[in-house]
Amino acid sequence: MTDGRTRRREDTRQRLFVAAVELIAEQGFSATTVDDIAARAGVAKGTVYYNFESKTVLFEELLRHGIGLLTADFRAAVAGLPPREALAALVRAELEYIRRYRAFAQLLLSEMWRTNREWQQTLRLLRGEAIEVIAETVRAGVASGDLPADLDVRTASSALFGVGLVVAVDWLVFQPDRPIEDVQEALLGIVRRVAQT
Repeated sequence: MTDGRTRRREDTRQRLFVAAVELIAEQGFSATTVDDIAARAGVAKGTVYYNFESKTVLFEELLRHGIGLLTADFRAAVAGLPPREALAALVRAELEYIRRYRAFAQLLLSEMWRTNREWQQTLRLLRGEAIEVIAETVRAGVASGDLPADLDVRTASSALFGVGLVVAVDWLVFQPDRPIEDVQEALLGIVRRVAQT
């Protein structure tokens, strides 16, 4: 019985996450109401509050959920690979994630620039966790000699994360027919050129 209830609750939370991310991506956080989220998810307003204390808590949990999935994808992509292959796998994982969760990626991109939000500290922490997976790979590349010894690992890792996010959103909005392999190769070309300087 408990497993069924837990599964139903997780299914409901997932529907609320999907509804919230779509609405917030469409009309912004401030314009999105709990009533809107409930209606889009096909649940009663009380169900939203049963699962989340407030719209802000829902949004913070949405960030945790979405960035947690990205971080897990990054970790799975690099597992057991040498640095050069791991970098390519990271780029591919980010592109595939953003293609799968396009609305979340657009939301994440817009929210990273808003520093006055209640959840900014949460976003900073979660972003740091995702970037740390990239940094581990970049550090391994420096140690193996695949990347320059004087490379600023933190900046390079942030740049790879940010460029991947912006390029992927641009690809999906303005060039949706372009094959993912082309976008991946273009991003890897940038990475290779930077690594050679």
